[in-house]
Amino acid sequence: MTQKYTKSRKLKNEELDRLEVSEFKDAKKSPIIIILDNIRSLNNIGSVFRTSDAFLIEKIYLCGITAQPPHNDIRKTALGSTETVAWEYAENTLDVITKLKAEDVTLCAIEQAENATMLNAFIPQPNQKYAFVFGNEVKGVDQKVVDASDVVIEIPQYGTKHSLNISVSCGVVVWDVFSKMKKPI
Repeated sequence: MTQKYTKSRKLKNEELDRLEVSEFKDAKKSPIIIILDNIRSLNNIGSVFRTSDAFLIEKIYLCGITAQPPHNDIRKTALGSTETVAWEYAENTLDVITKLKAEDVTLCAIEQAENATMLNAFIPQPNQKYAFVFGNEVKGVDQKVVDASDVVIEIPQYGTKHSLNISVSCGVVVWDVFSKMKKPI
């Protein structure tokens, strides 16, 4: 049996009922933090900001060589989300991890590693805050950061390439975890 689809009219931006910047800042955030570990692409950084805005991410930490707003190449892909999503720069990713662990945040490195938990098998616990670390486009998440993480999560892949773009990985992980949380906001 074939599924029937209804014709749809594309919505106009004013019909999307999105939050204003001030409403976003006051909105209850998802218990999700993003840590960017030495990301070199400004477009990737901007895309992560945009994804973070879409899912009400609590905060983004920009670590190491990761560029910081304002920057034209970040702004191109962020589309204003650098003005809504809270962010902080830290020179050392391990310092951020130590700080967040002291606040009882579960640290999750997104990496291909021995004994990794596949993303589809990862079940976020109720009332727990998570920080997801995404690594450099070439080297991935630094091994010391992997070692300091509470869990390593791998996105299952079935093709010939060894990895996904970091901004794509962030979108996949954030959407998956957000959708698994019973009350994400």
